[in-house]
Order: sequence, then structure tokens, then C-alpha cells
Amino acid sequence: MLRILYQIMKVGTITEASLSNGPFNQGEQSTRFELLGKQLETAIKKRFQGSLAIRLVDAGSCNGCELEIHAANNAYYDIERFGVHFTASPRFADMLLVTGPVSINMKTALVLTYEAMPAPKLVLAMGDCAANCGVFGVDNYAIAGSVADIIPVDAVVYGCPPSPTALIQAILATLE
Repeated sequence: MLRILYQIMKVGTITEASLSNGPFNQGEQSTRFELLGKQLETAIKKRFQGSLAIRLVDAGSCNGCELEIHAANNAYYDIERFGVHFTASPRFADMLLVTGPVSINMKTALVLTYEAMPAPKLVLAMGDCAANCGVFGVDNYAIAGSVADIIPVDAVVYGCPPSPTALIQAILATLE
């Protein structure tokens, strides 16, 4: 508990700047986001011929990363316009997006989900917890380890939680 409080005091409050400078004026961040989205759309069309299907697995997170994924899907960011879609079945997925440290109870489910995916398999670990167990720690009795300890990981996006923009950058980096 003290470790979490220390991290909160050290990091402070983090918020993203608005995508627009005014009600009718697109800001610099909006322009950068649009360029990033167009790069992602081009990479998806080149590699997957239209759309990228992502299967999300919460392996034991606090749901902070899931909130950012929902934000990436809302009307503000609208990641689907760039060709990114989330699927319920790993059999149709091109990429596996894993959040949180892998708990003992989710280890088998994560491995089975990974094995059910068709090749080539892309795995993106989202957040500090997925990368190195984050605030949950590796010495926790309920944690099996980070995602890379359980299945092969192609890329990691760091943050607690990472922003939707960072998620889009990581997806693009994974595809390239």
C-alpha cells in the first residue's frame, strides 16, 4: 500500500491536453493524432487488407487500461475509423492485447487464447502491469508473472495506464 501511495505522490496528476483549441478549431494535437491514425490505417491496409481484429484479454488488471481502451473506441478518438476492430473470438483475431499482470487463475485462459489464434500471431502487452507486474509486484502470491513470462510478446506499451494515443502508437509499432 505504501508503494502505491509513493507512486501517486511521485507521479502526480496526469491528464491529456484537449484535442482541440476551441469549439471549431482543430489543435496541433488533433493534427498529430490524425496523422498517426492515417499511418495506422495505411499499415493495416498493407498488412491485413482492410481491418485489424484485436482480441482483448484482461489477465488480472485493475481495469485502468480497459478504460483507456474504451476511450480509444469512443467518438472522441474513434479508433475504428482507422480499421481497428475488437473481436470476441481469438479464432478471428490478428492481435492479442493483454492488460494486467497474469494472475494464477488467468494463466491457463491466456495460454489457450494465444494457442487458439491463427498464425501469424501478434501480442501487445498494455500497461506497466502487463510489462513487469507494476503495482501488483512479482512477489504477490496471486500473480503468475508478466505477460512475457507466460506467452511471447511482440511489443509493450508502458504507462499506468497508457493513453489512447500511446495505444495507437504501440499498435502501429507492432505492425511495422
